[in-house]
Amino acid sequence: MPKMKTNKAAARRFKVTGTGKVLRKQAGTRHINEWMSADVKRNLRGWARLDKDVEAHILEMFPYRKYLR
Repeated sequence: MPKMKTNKAAARRFKVTGTGKVLRKQAGTRHINEWMSADVKRNLRGWARLDKDVEAHILEMFPYRKYLR
């Protein structure tokens, strides 16, 4: 039986923590942010937790997720 493939689009967009939570990047930081204050831009930096109802679907795309930790 061939190896299962990781969904590479999902691998670029999400990361899985050691406890199994799925993290995503914040939206709204690509362009047209000249009007944003520094506080708003700072708060949009980094990673945010993915909703639990979507989390199970995303984890299916990582067949070898135990090796991501």
